Amino acid sequence: MNIFCLIEDTQIDHKFGAEHGVSFYIETKQHKVLFDVGQSSLFISNAIHANIDLSLVDTLVISHGHYDHGGGLKDFLRINKHAKIYVQETIFNEFYSMRKLDEYTFIGLDPELFDEKRFIKLKGDFKIDDELMIIADIKNHSFFPNSNHTMFKKDKDEYVLDDFTHEHNLLVTEGQKVCLFAGCGHKGILNIIDQAQKHLTPKRISHVFGGFHLKSRFEAYQESSEHIDQIAMIMKKKHIDMYYTGHCTGSVAYDQMKKILDTRLAYFHPGTKIEL
Repeated sequence: MNIFCLIEDTQIDHKFGAEHGVSFYIETKQHKVLFDVGQSSLFISNAIHANIDLSLVDTLVISHGHYDHGGGLKDFLRINKHAKIYVQETIFNEFYSMRKLDEYTFIGLDPELFDEKRFIKLKGDFKIDDELMIIADIKNHSFFPNSNHTMFKKDKDEYVLDDFTHEHNLLVTEGQKVCLFAGCGHKGILNIIDQAQKHLTPKRISHVFGGFHLKSRFEAYQESSEHIDQIAMIMKKKHIDMYYTGHCTGSVAYDQMKKILDTRLAYFHPGTKIEL
């Protein structure tokens, strides 16, 4: 399995541009998969620099209905005419972020992009085949990020807290390697890991990729140092070989978790390539 990060917030290689968002290209024996598409067409130019032909992608998974994960959809549809696109059925609802106190900014996707011939709308978990499985039905809510309190959806004329029914995650299995991809982990990265693992026994998750949503622009919703340590300690006890994170995890939380997870935690950037 080959994994290439096309989009993340931080740039370390001048050949690959960065923007607030996530996009991973995943190649297995059976599939060429794209997980999220960032917020613009930048994922395409980064793919070109990496000699990745996105027109050959057969499966696109959009993790949730926010612009920084699905904003590049229009450009993907322009260059790829055949890939199946997996989303949860509520992905085109109206979603908002509270950027300032009591001020709501639209962060959703354009519903006019929906094409019933290309998009597969799901409600919960879904097994695509022996390599790919969508994980959406997260049972445990004990580790929801505090920053979720700044995320809303429109219900008629009211802003209500987002319940993230539009979010799902991807398990990719090849041989003994099982990788879990989470866009932002709004339902709590520990909860997502635990739910995904239930579908795998006797196999286990070997690698985790994604944002952990441990930062907030509001001090009141920042994760406490104690809570970040608790998450890292639980991760350390799990039989997972490696965690790769970035984007919404935040540098403060990453540095703190790194002290606990040591070499089992790494940061992904545009241009990061992992061969398993």
